[in-house]
Amino acid sequence: MRAPSLEFLRALVNTPSPSGHETRGQRVWLDYVKAHADETFSDAYGNCVAVFNKGGSPRLMLAAHADEIALTVNYIDKEGFLYVRKLGGVDPVVARAQRVVIHTANGPVKGVIGNVAPHLTKQEKDRKLPEIGDLFIDIGVDSRRAAEKLVRIGDPVTLTPEFELLRGDIAVARAFDNRIGTFAVAEALRLLAGARKRPAAEICAVSNVQEEVGLLGARQIAYTLKPDVALVVDVTHATDYPTVSRVLHGDVRLGKGPTLTHGGCNHPAVVARLEAVAKKAGIKLQHEAMSATSGTDTDVIFWTRGGIPSALVSLPNRYMHSPVELVSLRDLEQIPELLAAFALSLKAGEQFRVVI
Repeated sequence: MRAPSLEFLRALVNTPSPSGHETRGQRVWLDYVKAHADETFSDAYGNCVAVFNKGGSPRLMLAAHADEIALTVNYIDKEGFLYVRKLGGVDPVVARAQRVVIHTANGPVKGVIGNVAPHLTKQEKDRKLPEIGDLFIDIGVDSRRAAEKLVRIGDPVTLTPEFELLRGDIAVARAFDNRIGTFAVAEALRLLAGARKRPAAEICAVSNVQEEVGLLGARQIAYTLKPDVALVVDVTHATDYPTVSRVLHGDVRLGKGPTLTHGGCNHPAVVARLEAVAKKAGIKLQHEAMSATSGTDTDVIFWTRGGIPSALVSLPNRYMHSPVELVSLRDLEQIPELLAAFALSLKAGEQFRVVI
């Protein structure tokens, strides 16, 4: 990966962006894309858009969500311990014994999620898995009054692990879901801005908010932009590690390329075009089947207004929704190449329809 792109990815992943509190990460994204866009803007709730080839047709939206799963302070007890609620799909099992940062109006406050030592629980015969109400944060104070001088109810909380290269092109971080998507759409814009051929289409690269708490920002910005076609980028579950059933969850591997999802919200003509441009560009794709929903912003974008032809492109990700998400940067680099190739394949005024 080119050095400036890697540094952008590192900054994007390391910048805390809890659901509903994405502003800091959105600033990083906008600062990067503005060099490759005709214009940039944000809306009332912080969805951000970068437009290239303004006035072109059709209008193509490249969308990914900016937010990461997190916690929020819900209660402070008399000893100064903080209790939390989820912002998205946090697993209490992997949250215990982690270092955290509480993001307050006066700056970051460090803490740890407490974990009772095994010496004190060995008499318990049936130890249950922790639930969210069992988690508490220790910020090193001894009273509610002392805690309230530092934090308040509603402050978001993120874990501290940051981006690292593990080995070769394999990287680890707490929040690849889904900063890799906003990275990919920004990089696609960069590739298009530097391409010899100018696309016929108008390209709207979108970094949208609050996916992890209900696919909310995508509904807002898709309604506003009213694109003719949309490509959504997110992570998907890699299944190439012990204890995961490929019979149930499919065969998705790191290092074997991005995945393309089939069925449901994924428009067959858009999927077919992605397959064709991938083949022409020498990009190897993996394939996934979906049932009722994809669990991504594609689910709400495709039925916005009268229906927006959409498709989902995903990056294989091991250990999703944990502090140690693992991805292949080689897989990731191919996604903006695929998005850019799709954009350049569009003919002026082209529309995607199911043939009846």
